[in-house]
Formats: sequence, C-alpha cells, structure tokens
Amino acid sequence: MKLTKPTVFTGSAVAIVTPMKNGEVDFDTLGKLIDWHIEQGTDAIVAVGTTGEASTLTDEEHRAVIKYAVERTAGRAPVIAGTGSNDTDYQVSLLRYACEVGADALLLVTPYYNKTTQKGLIKHFFAAADASTKPIILYNVPSRTGLNILPATYKELSKHERIVATKEACGNISQIAETIALCGGDLAIYSGNDDQITPIMSLGGLGVISVLANIMPRETHLITKYALEGNFAESAKLQIELLDLINALFVEVNPIPVKAAMAMLGLCSPEIRLPLCEPETKTVELLRSVLKRHALLKE
Repeated sequence: MKLTKPTVFTGSAVAIVTPMKNGEVDFDTLGKLIDWHIEQGTDAIVAVGTTGEASTLTDEEHRAVIKYAVERTAGRAPVIAGTGSNDTDYQVSLLRYACEVGADALLLVTPYYNKTTQKGLIKHFFAAADASTKPIILYNVPSRTGLNILPATYKELSKHERIVATKEACGNISQIAETIALCGGDLAIYSGNDDQITPIMSLGGLGVISVLANIMPRETHLITKYALEGNFAESAKLQIELLDLINALFVEVNPIPVKAAMAMLGLCSPEIRLPLCEPETKTVELLRSVLKRHALLKE
C-alpha cells in the first residue's frame, strides 16, 4: 500500500518518560535517555505523551520538555510532541508552540472526560490541523479517554493533508483492519499497544509508539525492523518472547510500572506525580522477576 502523504517515521518510537527529581522535571536525565535511545536504534522520540505524564505537567513544564527534546535530539531522530487536549483552543495554542520550536510532528489524543461526538472529533482535529505547520498523528486510546475514533470518522479525518497517521490503541484488530481498508494510503497506522506490534504491522502498519522501548529500545526496534522487512516470523517470535515484560509494564496504570522498572535499571528515578503513586509491593516483585528473566537485572 503506497502512502499519499509524508511519513513521520517507520519503526519504533519511544513514548519517553519524563524523569523527575525532587518534584521537578529532571532535564539532565531526560537528555541522557534521549542520547541512549538514539544509540540503541530508537527511530523517533515522542515527548510528553501519556507515558510522559503530560496530564500532570504544568503548561510551562510541558512546553519546556518539548523544546528541550527538540534541542537535545538535534535532528538525530524525529521528535513528536504530545500536544493533545480536551480543550480545542488550548490544543491549538500548544501545537503552535511545538511547531515554532521545531517539533517534527504532533501527537493528538482524542478529547477525554468531556469527550465529544464523532462529528465533534472531526471539527476538533480539523481545527488543530488547520493551525498546524507540521504533520499530525492522531491517538486513539478509548480505554483511557472513553472515546473511540470509528473507521468512518478516520476516513473523513484522513482527507486533511496535515493528518497523516494515527497511533491505534483501541485493541480491536478488526476495527483497525477496517480503518486501513477505508483510508488506504491516506492514513499511516502505528501500533499504540506493545502486545500488538506485529499483528498491526502485518496489516500494513509502519511501526509502534512504545512504552516497552523505555526498557528495551533495541529489541523493540528489531520487532519493527523484521516486520518492515517482511520477516513476520522473526518479528512475532521476538514479540512473543517479550510478552511477559510487556504485560508486567501494564499491571498498574502506565507509567507507574515502567518508571519503577527504569529505576531498578538505574535509568531514572521512580518519582512520579500524584494522582499516580508508587507501585504495590507485588508489582515491584513481578517487575524484578521479569527483568531478571530477560537478563536485564542480575540475580
């Protein structure tokens, strides 16, 4: 399937955590993580998404993280800025800033809590697309937002030249297949679920926006690399090998487990902002066991 619009990235984009220290964003550690990801083969950096705790960053912090990610990455990989909101006007303000400071693309989640109708989704995203100078990746995660972008709605959204892709985390492979059938080359698909990378790519998806990549960036890249090469057997093999770790990263609300795991590996502090809080003891024990199983932690 030939795409009709520019491709933001192919492969594995990390939904990077926002490290914190003593209640503040830890930019030094964020910079080290960005450098590490690029060294490990991560194909793009997604800043201040769900995993980056966008919901609990102040507006000033949110903008600062976007700007810092762009500057630190320095063109070595695309930077995709999370600028979605359930307030259309604020979303437009934030995405304009991200465009100004050099983000390569924008990630826009559907409105949450107040939600909207399918007609409202089209108006909401078109308002953003009309204001943007950069490509837009939509983000469909109904388990969090209570709102699902339906395939027919995607068909309308894909008509806008700035709306080039979606991060699909609805979990419904049949729905994703229908979206691909309706939109064809007008909308690229990225998996938004680490346990569905290979299946979605087998339908024509271009990669993943990943939580797992925070822990195993090279392996996540390889899952997508094999699939892009048409070697779905190897892609599926690695996907299945990592399934226990993927599942462990979601036993509590993301990013609680992934930050705890990263702390065990010395990658960042486990610090997280309320209402998210430290993981349960059984979660810590599970994470430690799985990390040891994959030789990431020593016995």
